[in-house]
Amino acid sequence: MSVDGYIDDPSPDRLLLSNAEDFDRVDQVRAESDAILIGATTLRRDNPRLLVNSPERRGERELRGLPAYPLKVTITASGNLSPDLKFWHHGDAKLVYCPVSVAPKLKEVLGELAEVVGLDTQDLGAILDDLGARGVQQLMVEGGGTIHTQFLTADLADEIHLAVAPFFVGNPAAPRFVNPGTFPHGPSNRMNLAEVRGIGDIALLRYVLRSQ
Repeated sequence: MSVDGYIDDPSPDRLLLSNAEDFDRVDQVRAESDAILIGATTLRRDNPRLLVNSPERRGERELRGLPAYPLKVTITASGNLSPDLKFWHHGDAKLVYCPVSVAPKLKEVLGELAEVVGLDTQDLGAILDDLGARGVQQLMVEGGGTIHTQFLTADLADEIHLAVAPFFVGNPAAPRFVNPGTFPHGPSNRMNLAEVRGIGDIALLRYVLRSQ
């Protein structure tokens, strides 16, 4: 995020907050994860591929008997996801959670591009239970702000890796790291600061929210 808490600006183009060294750190975390989750709004806005870019890291995963790329996961309430998004056409398996009511339409739109799971509830706990049953032990949640808020207000995150870019955005129309909400970790329940590290001009703060 920027120093003033924004994860993008209002322009159509994605704002690059990280530097090359921090993007490489993110690549390492992706390689260590069983799955990567991103919200549908961010998927439509940024159109990311969400890959492990390093051939060496992909090779290390395969040596451990894992797919070269982690499972890619998104959550949508509306089912409004274009089959042309890069997300579907790169990497290995993809998984979409949506309400039961929109699942048939989304299955028809996506076809073989992804597995669509219709749920009676969009409760994140139910989604995590399903991912756990699929063998996902480490889930990397990449955003955006709505997804961050949902995971953190539900107390479903173990760690926050907060990379702070050395500039301001200063536009109230830009998306923030989190939206307003009731967070378990308020002034009376402070998070544990486990790591502070400079990565070029980026400051990485790693907070632990629960015992590991």
